[in-house]
Amino acid sequence: MSDEGDLLQEDTTKDEGNETEASGMCKLRRTRKKVSKTHLCPTDVGESGTSNSNDYTRDSTQILTPTQLSSRMKHIKQEMARNHLQFVRFEATDLHGVSRSKSIPAHFFQEKVIHGVFMPRGYLELLPNPKDNEVNHIRATCFNSDIVLMPELSTFRVLPWAERTARVICDTFTVTGEPLLTSPRYIAKRQLRQLQDAGFSLLSAFIYDFCIFAVPEVINSKTLSFPASTLLDNHDQPFMQELVDGLYHTGANVESFSSSTRPGQMEICFLPEFGINSADNAFTLRAGVKEVARKYNYIASFFIETSFCNSGILSHSVWDVGGKRNMFCSSSGMEQLTVTGKKWLAGLLKHSAALSCLMAPAVSCRKRYSKESKDLKDSVPTTWGYNDNSCAFNIKCHGEKGARIENKLGSATANPYLVLAATVAAGLDGLQNSDGALVGPDEGTDLYQSKPSELPLKLQDALVALEEDQCLRQALGETFIRYFVAMKKYELENEETDAERNKFLEYFI
Repeated sequence: MSDEGDLLQEDTTKDEGNETEASGMCKLRRTRKKVSKTHLCPTDVGESGTSNSNDYTRDSTQILTPTQLSSRMKHIKQEMARNHLQFVRFEATDLHGVSRSKSIPAHFFQEKVIHGVFMPRGYLELLPNPKDNEVNHIRATCFNSDIVLMPELSTFRVLPWAERTARVICDTFTVTGEPLLTSPRYIAKRQLRQLQDAGFSLLSAFIYDFCIFAVPEVINSKTLSFPASTLLDNHDQPFMQELVDGLYHTGANVESFSSSTRPGQMEICFLPEFGINSADNAFTLRAGVKEVARKYNYIASFFIETSFCNSGILSHSVWDVGGKRNMFCSSSGMEQLTVTGKKWLAGLLKHSAALSCLMAPAVSCRKRYSKESKDLKDSVPTTWGYNDNSCAFNIKCHGEKGARIENKLGSATANPYLVLAATVAAGLDGLQNSDGALVGPDEGTDLYQSKPSELPLKLQDALVALEEDQCLRQALGETFIRYFVAMKKYELENEETDAERNKFLEYFI
Protein backbone atom coordinates (compact mmCIF):
# COMPACT_ATOMS: atom_id res chain seq x y z
CA MET A 1 0.00 0.00 0.00
CA SER A 2 1.29 3.49 -0.83
CA ASP A 3 2.28 5.80 2.01
CA GLU A 4 0.43 8.99 2.87
CA GLY A 5 2.65 11.19 0.72
CA ASP A 6 2.01 9.04 -2.32
CA LEU A 7 -1.70 9.04 -1.61
CA LEU A 8 -1.95 12.80 -1.62
CA GLN A 9 0.04 13.16 -4.84
CA GLU A 10 -2.55 11.21 -6.82
CA ASP A 11 -5.17 12.94 -8.96
CA THR A 12 -7.79 14.26 -6.56
CA THR A 13 -10.43 15.09 -9.17
CA LYS A 14 -13.64 13.36 -8.09
CA ASP A 15 -17.17 13.35 -9.32
CA GLU A 16 -19.78 15.27 -7.39
CA GLY A 17 -21.10 12.19 -5.62
CA ASN A 18 -17.69 11.27 -4.24
CA GLU A 19 -17.04 14.82 -3.04
CA THR A 20 -20.40 14.92 -1.26
CA GLU A 21 -19.73 11.56 0.36
CA ALA A 22 -16.23 12.54 1.44
CA SER A 23 -17.57 15.78 2.87
CA GLY A 24 -20.03 13.81 4.96
CA MET A 25 -17.27 11.49 6.17
CA CYS A 26 -15.08 14.43 7.15
CA LYS A 27 -17.95 16.16 8.95
CA LEU A 28 -18.70 13.08 11.00
CA ARG A 29 -15.03 12.57 11.93
CA ARG A 30 -14.92 16.18 13.10
CA THR A 31 -17.99 15.48 15.18
CA ARG A 32 -16.29 12.47 16.74
CA LYS A 33 -13.34 14.65 17.75
CA LYS A 34 -15.42 17.57 18.98
CA VAL A 35 -14.99 17.98 22.72
CA SER A 36 -17.17 20.44 24.53
CA LYS A 37 -17.96 19.13 27.98
CA THR A 38 -16.26 20.55 31.07
CA HIS A 39 -17.47 17.85 33.46
CA LEU A 40 -18.31 14.19 33.35
CA CYS A 41 -21.66 12.50 33.63
CA PRO A 42 -22.01 9.03 35.18
CA THR A 43 -22.51 7.57 31.71
CA ASP A 44 -19.14 8.98 30.60
CA VAL A 45 -16.89 7.62 33.32
CA GLY A 46 -18.77 4.87 35.06
CA GLU A 47 -19.39 6.94 38.19
CA SER A 48 -20.19 10.52 39.09
CA GLY A 49 -17.36 12.93 39.54
CA THR A 50 -15.55 15.90 38.13
CA SER A 51 -12.74 15.22 35.71
CA ASN A 52 -9.46 17.03 35.37
CA SER A 53 -9.70 19.46 32.47
CA ASN A 54 -6.64 17.81 30.91
CA ASP A 55 -8.86 14.82 30.14
CA TYR A 56 -10.27 16.85 27.27
CA THR A 57 -7.15 17.95 25.46
CA ARG A 58 -7.89 17.71 21.75
CA ASP A 59 -6.85 14.53 20.01
CA SER A 60 -3.72 14.90 17.85
CA THR A 61 -5.17 12.92 14.94
CA GLN A 62 -5.06 14.99 11.78
CA ILE A 63 -8.50 15.70 10.32
CA LEU A 64 -8.34 15.04 6.60
CA THR A 65 -10.00 17.38 4.14
CA PRO A 66 -12.81 15.91 1.99
CA THR A 67 -10.43 15.69 -0.97
CA GLN A 68 -7.71 13.97 1.07
CA LEU A 69 -10.20 11.57 2.59
CA SER A 70 -11.67 10.75 -0.80
CA SER A 71 -8.18 10.13 -2.19
CA ARG A 72 -7.30 7.88 0.75
CA MET A 73 -10.48 5.87 0.29
CA LYS A 74 -9.77 5.49 -3.44
CA HIS A 75 -6.43 3.87 -2.74
CA ILE A 76 -7.85 1.63 -0.03
CA LYS A 77 -10.55 0.41 -2.40
CA GLN A 78 -7.89 -0.35 -5.01
CA GLU A 79 -5.92 -2.29 -2.40
CA MET A 80 -9.01 -4.22 -1.38
CA ALA A 81 -9.83 -5.12 -4.99
CA ARG A 82 -6.23 -6.09 -5.79
CA ASN A 83 -6.11 -8.50 -2.83
CA HIS A 84 -9.69 -9.76 -3.23
CA LEU A 85 -10.40 -8.89 0.39
CA GLN A 86 -13.50 -10.29 2.05
CA PHE A 87 -13.22 -8.73 5.51
CA VAL A 88 -11.73 -5.76 7.32
CA ARG A 89 -11.08 -5.87 11.04
CA PHE A 90 -11.77 -2.72 13.02
CA GLU A 91 -9.28 -3.18 15.88
CA ALA A 92 -8.93 -1.33 19.17
CA THR A 93 -6.83 -2.01 22.24
CA ASP A 94 -8.37 -2.90 25.57
CA LEU A 95 -6.75 -1.88 28.84
CA HIS A 96 -4.51 -4.96 28.80
CA GLY A 97 -3.16 -4.17 25.34
CA VAL A 98 -5.08 -6.99 23.69
CA SER A 99 -6.68 -6.46 20.30
CA ARG A 100 -10.48 -6.41 20.37
CA SER A 101 -12.12 -6.22 16.97
CA LYS A 102 -15.17 -6.56 14.81
CA SER A 103 -14.78 -7.90 11.29
CA ILE A 104 -16.76 -6.13 8.59
CA PRO A 105 -17.54 -7.55 5.14
CA ALA A 106 -15.45 -5.62 2.66
CA HIS A 107 -18.41 -4.18 0.77
CA PHE A 108 -19.56 -2.40 3.96
CA PHE A 109 -16.15 -0.86 4.67
CA GLN A 110 -16.81 2.63 3.34
CA GLU A 111 -20.13 2.85 5.19
CA LYS A 112 -18.39 1.91 8.45
CA VAL A 113 -15.66 4.47 7.82
CA ILE A 114 -18.39 7.10 7.73
CA HIS A 115 -20.49 5.93 10.67
CA GLY A 116 -18.02 3.91 12.71
CA VAL A 117 -18.44 0.46 14.22
CA PHE A 118 -20.37 0.08 17.45
CA MET A 119 -19.04 -2.15 20.22
CA PRO A 120 -20.09 -2.68 23.85
CA ARG A 121 -17.88 -0.59 26.07
CA GLY A 122 -17.27 -3.52 28.39
CA TYR A 123 -15.29 -5.31 25.68
CA LEU A 124 -12.49 -2.77 26.12
CA GLU A 125 -12.74 -2.15 29.85
CA LEU A 126 -13.81 -5.33 31.61
CA LEU A 127 -11.41 -7.93 32.94
CA PRO A 128 -10.34 -11.07 31.06
CA ASN A 129 -12.78 -13.20 33.08
CA PRO A 130 -15.67 -10.93 34.10
CA LYS A 131 -17.70 -12.03 37.10
CA ASP A 132 -21.13 -11.05 38.33
CA ASN A 133 -19.90 -8.67 41.03
CA GLU A 134 -17.32 -6.94 38.85
CA VAL A 135 -19.43 -3.97 37.82
CA ASN A 136 -20.40 -3.32 41.43
CA HIS A 137 -16.79 -3.53 42.50
CA ILE A 138 -15.73 -0.74 40.15
CA ARG A 139 -18.99 1.12 40.85
CA ALA A 140 -19.60 1.49 37.15
CA THR A 141 -22.96 2.13 35.57
CA CYS A 142 -22.30 2.10 31.85
CA PHE A 143 -20.63 -1.16 30.87
CA ASN A 144 -23.63 -2.06 28.77
CA SER A 145 -23.43 1.16 26.78
CA ASP A 146 -21.99 1.28 23.28
CA ILE A 147 -18.87 3.03 22.08
CA VAL A 148 -17.86 3.81 18.50
CA LEU A 149 -14.71 2.56 16.77
CA MET A 150 -13.53 5.20 14.27
CA PRO A 151 -10.73 3.96 11.99
CA GLU A 152 -7.46 5.80 11.44
CA LEU A 153 -7.17 5.13 7.73
CA SER A 154 -3.38 5.48 7.63
CA THR A 155 -3.21 2.19 9.59
CA PHE A 156 -5.12 0.18 6.97
CA ARG A 157 -3.06 -2.91 6.10
CA VAL A 158 -3.69 -6.26 4.45
CA LEU A 159 -2.93 -8.99 7.00
CA PRO A 160 -0.52 -11.60 5.61
CA TRP A 161 -1.42 -14.13 8.31
CA ALA A 162 -5.20 -13.94 7.82
CA GLU A 163 -6.85 -15.05 4.58
CA ARG A 164 -8.29 -12.20 2.49
CA THR A 165 -8.50 -9.94 5.53
CA ALA A 166 -7.22 -6.44 6.30
CA ARG A 167 -7.17 -4.49 9.51
CA VAL A 168 -7.42 -0.85 10.52
CA ILE A 169 -6.55 0.47 13.99
CA CYS A 170 -9.34 2.50 15.54
CA ASP A 171 -9.75 5.25 18.08
CA THR A 172 -12.69 4.95 20.44
CA PHE A 173 -15.41 7.48 21.10
CA THR A 174 -18.66 7.70 23.01
CA VAL A 175 -21.82 7.77 20.93
CA THR A 176 -21.98 11.55 21.53
CA GLY A 177 -18.54 12.07 19.98
CA GLU A 178 -16.20 12.47 22.96
CA PRO A 179 -12.98 10.42 23.14
CA LEU A 180 -13.22 7.45 25.49
CA LEU A 181 -11.12 8.65 28.40
CA THR A 182 -9.95 5.15 29.33
CA SER A 183 -8.62 4.51 25.80
CA PRO A 184 -4.86 3.80 26.04
CA ARG A 185 -4.26 4.93 22.45
CA TYR A 186 -6.04 8.23 23.05
CA ILE A 187 -4.00 8.79 26.21
CA ALA A 188 -0.75 8.08 24.35
CA LYS A 189 -1.62 10.43 21.49
CA ARG A 190 -2.54 13.13 23.96
CA GLN A 191 0.85 12.87 25.67
CA LEU A 192 2.64 13.01 22.32
CA ARG A 193 0.70 16.19 21.61
CA GLN A 194 1.87 17.62 24.93
CA LEU A 195 5.45 16.78 23.98
CA GLN A 196 4.99 18.43 20.60
CA ASP A 197 3.55 21.56 22.23
CA ALA A 198 6.74 21.71 24.33
CA GLY A 199 8.81 21.73 21.13
CA PHE A 200 9.90 18.08 21.00
CA SER A 201 9.11 14.78 19.30
CA LEU A 202 9.64 11.19 20.40
CA LEU A 203 11.61 8.58 18.48
CA SER A 204 11.03 5.17 20.00
CA ALA A 205 10.94 1.42 19.45
CA PHE A 206 9.82 -1.56 21.52
CA ILE A 207 11.95 -4.62 22.20
CA TYR A 208 9.91 -7.69 23.14
CA ASP A 209 10.63 -11.14 24.49
CA PHE A 210 8.13 -13.93 23.94
CA CYS A 211 8.13 -17.72 24.25
CA ILE A 212 7.15 -20.39 21.75
CA PHE A 213 5.66 -23.57 23.22
CA ALA A 214 5.17 -26.98 21.61
CA VAL A 215 7.76 -26.48 18.86
CA PRO A 216 8.60 -29.65 16.89
CA GLU A 217 12.22 -29.62 18.02
CA VAL A 218 11.44 -29.47 21.72
CA ILE A 219 14.00 -27.65 23.80
CA ASN A 220 13.57 -29.16 27.25
CA SER A 221 13.06 -26.63 30.04
CA LYS A 222 16.07 -28.05 31.90
CA THR A 223 18.42 -27.45 28.99
CA LEU A 224 20.79 -24.55 28.99
CA SER A 225 19.94 -21.69 26.69
CA PHE A 226 22.40 -19.55 24.78
CA PRO A 227 21.25 -16.00 23.97
CA ALA A 228 21.62 -15.05 20.31
CA SER A 229 22.64 -18.61 19.44
CA THR A 230 22.52 -19.04 15.67
CA LEU A 231 21.41 -22.66 16.08
CA LEU A 232 18.50 -21.61 18.29
CA ASP A 233 17.60 -18.76 15.95
CA ASN A 234 17.33 -21.33 13.19
CA HIS A 235 15.46 -24.07 15.05
CA ASP A 236 12.15 -22.93 13.55
CA GLN A 237 13.11 -20.61 10.75
CA PRO A 238 9.85 -20.78 8.72
CA PHE A 239 7.82 -19.52 11.69
CA MET A 240 10.11 -16.58 12.42
CA GLN A 241 10.48 -15.71 8.74
CA GLU A 242 6.71 -15.63 8.24
CA LEU A 243 6.26 -13.53 11.38
CA VAL A 244 8.94 -10.98 10.47
CA ASP A 245 7.85 -10.78 6.84
CA GLY A 246 4.23 -10.39 7.91
CA LEU A 247 5.10 -7.61 10.33
CA TYR A 248 6.96 -5.82 7.54
CA HIS A 249 3.90 -5.92 5.32
CA THR A 250 1.78 -4.44 8.12
CA GLY A 251 4.20 -1.51 8.39
CA ALA A 252 6.07 -2.76 11.47
CA ASN A 253 9.74 -2.93 10.51
CA VAL A 254 11.74 -5.48 12.48
CA GLU A 255 15.36 -4.50 13.03
CA SER A 256 16.51 -7.88 14.37
CA PHE A 257 15.43 -11.08 16.10
CA SER A 258 17.36 -13.64 18.10
CA SER A 259 17.08 -16.34 20.72
CA SER A 260 16.91 -14.96 24.23
CA THR A 261 17.90 -16.10 27.70
CA ARG A 262 15.56 -19.05 28.24
CA PRO A 263 14.63 -22.14 26.22
CA GLY A 264 12.08 -21.34 23.55
CA GLN A 265 12.36 -17.62 24.23
CA MET A 266 12.86 -15.16 21.37
CA GLU A 267 13.65 -11.46 21.27
CA ILE A 268 12.38 -9.14 18.55
CA CYS A 269 13.48 -5.51 18.05
CA PHE A 270 11.68 -2.92 15.95
CA LEU A 271 13.22 -0.03 14.08
CA PRO A 272 12.59 3.28 15.88
CA GLU A 273 9.81 5.49 14.56
CA PHE A 274 8.38 8.86 15.49
CA GLY A 275 5.07 9.37 17.26
CA ILE A 276 2.41 6.74 17.89
CA ASN A 277 3.83 4.31 15.30
CA SER A 278 6.06 2.46 17.76
CA ALA A 279 3.10 1.59 19.99
CA ASP A 280 1.02 0.63 16.93
CA ASN A 281 3.85 -1.71 15.88
CA ALA A 282 3.94 -3.33 19.32
CA PHE A 283 0.15 -3.70 19.27
CA THR A 284 0.41 -5.39 15.87
CA LEU A 285 3.09 -7.79 17.11
CA ARG A 286 1.08 -8.82 20.17
CA ALA A 287 -1.76 -10.02 17.97
CA GLY A 288 0.30 -11.14 14.96
CA VAL A 289 2.66 -13.44 16.83
CA LYS A 290 -0.30 -15.34 18.29
CA GLU A 291 -2.00 -15.74 14.91
CA VAL A 292 1.14 -16.94 13.14
CA ALA A 293 1.90 -19.34 16.01
CA ARG A 294 -1.53 -20.92 15.69
CA LYS A 295 -0.92 -21.57 11.99
CA TYR A 296 2.07 -23.69 13.06
CA ASN A 297 0.18 -25.35 15.94
CA TYR A 298 2.31 -23.49 18.46
CA ILE A 299 1.40 -21.31 21.39
CA ALA A 300 3.15 -17.97 21.75
CA SER A 301 3.18 -16.57 25.28
CA PHE A 302 4.49 -13.49 27.04
CA PHE A 303 5.06 -15.65 30.14
CA ILE A 304 7.95 -18.04 30.62
CA GLU A 305 7.86 -21.40 32.34
CA THR A 306 8.77 -20.01 35.76
CA SER A 307 5.74 -17.65 35.58
CA PHE A 308 7.94 -14.61 35.09
CA CYS A 309 6.87 -12.13 32.45
CA ASN A 310 9.02 -11.54 29.42
CA SER A 311 10.49 -8.08 29.14
CA GLY A 312 9.00 -5.29 27.08
CA ILE A 313 11.57 -2.50 26.71
CA LEU A 314 10.83 0.97 25.36
CA SER A 315 13.98 2.40 23.75
CA HIS A 316 13.47 6.09 23.12
CA SER A 317 15.05 9.47 22.55
CA VAL A 318 13.70 13.02 22.39
CA TRP A 319 14.24 15.05 19.22
CA ASP A 320 13.39 18.55 18.10
CA VAL A 321 9.85 18.91 16.80
CA GLY A 322 11.05 18.56 13.20
CA GLY A 323 12.84 15.28 13.92
CA LYS A 324 16.24 16.59 12.79
CA ARG A 325 18.24 16.69 16.01
CA ASN A 326 18.55 14.20 18.86
CA MET A 327 18.24 16.29 22.04
CA PHE A 328 19.97 13.57 24.10
CA CYS A 329 23.20 13.78 22.08
CA SER A 330 26.12 15.90 23.21
CA SER A 331 27.77 18.04 20.53
CA SER A 332 31.14 17.03 21.94
CA GLY A 333 30.59 13.49 20.75
CA MET A 334 31.20 12.09 24.23
CA GLU A 335 29.13 9.10 25.32
CA GLN A 336 26.86 10.90 27.77
CA LEU A 337 23.52 12.62 27.97
CA THR A 338 22.98 16.32 27.45
CA VAL A 339 21.29 18.42 30.12
CA THR A 340 18.00 17.79 28.32
CA GLY A 341 18.63 14.06 28.49
CA LYS A 342 19.56 14.21 32.16
CA LYS A 343 16.41 16.14 33.01
CA TRP A 344 14.33 13.61 31.09
CA LEU A 345 16.06 10.78 32.98
CA ALA A 346 15.47 12.60 36.27
CA GLY A 347 11.76 12.64 35.49
CA LEU A 348 11.77 8.90 34.82
CA LEU A 349 13.58 8.26 38.09
CA LYS A 350 11.29 10.57 40.04
CA HIS A 351 8.15 8.77 38.84
CA SER A 352 9.58 5.25 38.59
CA ALA A 353 7.36 3.80 41.35
CA ALA A 354 4.17 4.94 39.62
CA LEU A 355 5.58 4.07 36.19
CA SER A 356 6.20 0.52 37.34
CA CYS A 357 2.51 0.06 38.12
CA LEU A 358 1.60 0.63 34.46
CA MET A 359 4.62 -1.19 33.04
CA ALA A 360 4.51 -4.25 35.32
CA PRO A 361 0.76 -4.47 35.90
CA ALA A 362 0.51 -8.02 37.27
CA VAL A 363 1.95 -9.90 40.24
CA SER A 364 4.19 -12.04 38.05
CA CYS A 365 5.51 -9.00 36.18
CA ARG A 366 7.08 -7.66 39.35
CA LYS A 367 9.00 -10.80 40.24
CA ARG A 368 11.77 -9.77 37.88
CA TYR A 369 12.47 -6.65 39.98
CA SER A 370 13.71 -8.80 42.85
CA LYS A 371 14.66 -12.08 41.19
CA GLU A 372 18.32 -11.68 42.17
CA SER A 373 17.66 -10.24 45.61
CA LYS A 374 17.52 -12.59 48.58
CA ASP A 375 16.55 -9.87 51.04
CA LEU A 376 12.91 -9.59 52.05
CA LYS A 377 12.28 -5.98 51.14
CA ASP A 378 9.26 -3.96 50.10
CA SER A 379 11.18 -2.11 47.40
CA VAL A 380 14.45 -2.02 45.50
CA PRO A 381 16.44 1.00 44.26
CA THR A 382 15.69 2.30 40.77
CA THR A 383 19.00 1.97 38.97
CA TRP A 384 20.39 3.76 35.91
CA GLY A 385 23.67 3.62 34.08
CA TYR A 386 25.54 3.96 30.83
CA ASN A 387 25.57 0.84 28.65
CA ASP A 388 24.55 -1.33 31.61
CA ASN A 389 21.82 -3.80 30.70
CA SER A 390 21.18 -4.61 34.37
CA CYS A 391 19.77 -1.13 35.07
CA ALA A 392 16.13 -0.08 35.05
CA PHE A 393 17.09 2.86 32.81
CA ASN A 394 19.96 1.98 30.52
CA ILE A 395 21.54 4.85 28.58
CA LYS A 396 23.03 3.82 25.25
CA CYS A 397 25.09 6.38 23.37
CA HIS A 398 26.19 4.17 20.49
CA GLY A 399 24.37 3.45 17.27
CA GLU A 400 23.20 5.30 14.19
CA LYS A 401 20.52 7.38 15.92
CA GLY A 402 22.74 8.46 18.82
CA ALA A 403 21.93 8.53 22.53
CA ARG A 404 18.77 6.85 23.75
CA ILE A 405 17.30 5.59 27.02
CA GLU A 406 15.99 2.07 27.41
CA ASN A 407 13.09 2.00 29.85
CA LYS A 408 13.42 -1.55 31.14
CA LEU A 409 10.73 -1.43 33.82
CA GLY A 410 8.18 -2.95 31.47
CA SER A 411 7.00 -6.47 30.91
CA ALA A 412 5.74 -7.80 27.59
CA THR A 413 2.22 -8.02 29.05
CA ALA A 414 2.00 -4.26 29.60
CA ASN A 415 -0.13 -2.18 27.25
CA PRO A 416 2.36 -0.50 24.86
CA TYR A 417 0.24 2.64 24.56
CA LEU A 418 0.26 3.10 28.33
CA VAL A 419 4.01 2.42 28.48
CA LEU A 420 4.62 5.14 25.89
CA ALA A 421 2.18 7.60 27.48
CA ALA A 422 3.53 7.23 31.01
CA THR A 423 7.16 7.44 29.85
CA VAL A 424 6.47 10.69 28.00
CA ALA A 425 4.53 12.13 30.95
CA ALA A 426 7.34 11.37 33.40
CA GLY A 427 10.06 12.62 31.05
CA LEU A 428 8.18 15.84 30.34
CA ASP A 429 7.86 16.50 34.05
CA GLY A 430 11.63 16.14 34.32
CA LEU A 431 12.12 18.67 31.52
CA GLN A 432 9.69 21.20 32.92
CA ASN A 433 10.32 20.85 36.65
CA SER A 434 13.79 20.74 38.14
CA ASP A 435 12.76 20.27 41.78
CA GLY A 436 13.06 16.49 41.61
CA ALA A 437 16.72 16.32 40.64
CA LEU A 438 19.83 18.38 40.10
CA VAL A 439 21.81 17.77 36.94
CA GLY A 440 25.40 18.67 36.36
CA PRO A 441 26.79 20.68 33.47
CA ASP A 442 26.55 19.38 29.94
CA GLU A 443 30.02 17.91 30.03
CA GLY A 444 29.45 16.13 33.32
CA THR A 445 28.13 12.64 33.91
CA ASP A 446 26.64 13.05 37.38
CA LEU A 447 22.95 13.17 38.19
CA TYR A 448 21.95 13.84 41.76
CA GLN A 449 18.51 13.15 43.18
CA SER A 450 17.16 14.84 46.25
CA LYS A 451 15.40 11.58 47.14
CA PRO A 452 16.51 8.14 45.87
CA SER A 453 13.94 6.34 43.74
CA GLU A 454 12.53 2.98 44.80
CA LEU A 455 10.54 0.35 42.92
CA PRO A 456 7.77 -1.31 44.96
CA LEU A 457 7.95 -5.08 44.77
CA LYS A 458 4.26 -5.56 45.52
CA LEU A 459 1.58 -4.53 43.06
CA GLN A 460 -0.50 -3.17 45.95
CA ASP A 461 2.25 -0.70 46.83
CA ALA A 462 2.71 0.28 43.20
CA LEU A 463 -1.01 1.09 42.99
CA VAL A 464 -0.64 3.40 45.98
CA ALA A 465 2.34 5.08 44.29
CA LEU A 466 0.29 5.61 41.13
CA GLU A 467 -2.62 7.07 43.06
CA GLU A 468 -0.32 9.46 44.91
CA ASP A 469 1.63 10.60 41.82
CA GLN A 470 -0.09 13.88 40.98
CA CYS A 471 1.90 14.37 37.78
CA LEU A 472 0.81 11.07 36.23
CA ARG A 473 -2.73 11.50 37.53
CA GLN A 474 -3.01 14.79 35.71
CA ALA A 475 -1.21 13.60 32.56
CA LEU A 476 -3.11 10.34 32.12
CA GLY A 477 -6.41 11.66 33.46
CA GLU A 478 -8.32 11.14 36.70
CA THR A 479 -10.85 9.01 34.87
CA PHE A 480 -8.25 6.53 33.64
CA ILE A 481 -6.32 6.38 36.93
CA ARG A 482 -9.47 5.77 38.96
CA TYR A 483 -10.60 2.99 36.68
CA PHE A 484 -7.17 1.35 36.26
CA VAL A 485 -6.56 1.23 40.03
CA ALA A 486 -10.03 -0.20 40.69
CA MET A 487 -9.53 -2.84 38.02
CA LYS A 488 -6.16 -3.93 39.44
CA LYS A 489 -7.52 -4.06 42.98
CA TYR A 490 -10.27 -6.30 41.72
CA GLU A 491 -7.72 -8.60 40.09
CA LEU A 492 -5.72 -8.80 43.31
CA GLU A 493 -8.82 -9.63 45.33
CA ASN A 494 -10.18 -12.28 42.97
CA GLU A 495 -7.26 -13.90 41.15
CA GLU A 496 -4.88 -16.35 42.75
CA THR A 497 -1.22 -15.93 41.86
CA ASP A 498 -0.90 -19.58 40.85
CA ALA A 499 -3.72 -19.17 38.35
CA GLU A 500 -2.34 -15.93 36.92
CA ARG A 501 -0.10 -17.56 34.34
CA ASN A 502 -2.94 -19.73 33.02
CA LYS A 503 -5.24 -16.72 32.89
CA PHE A 504 -2.79 -14.70 30.87
CA LEU A 505 -1.83 -17.63 28.66
CA GLU A 506 -5.48 -18.15 27.75
CA TYR A 507 -6.37 -14.49 27.45
CA PHE A 508 -3.33 -13.06 25.74
CA ILE A 509 -2.91 -15.96 23.33
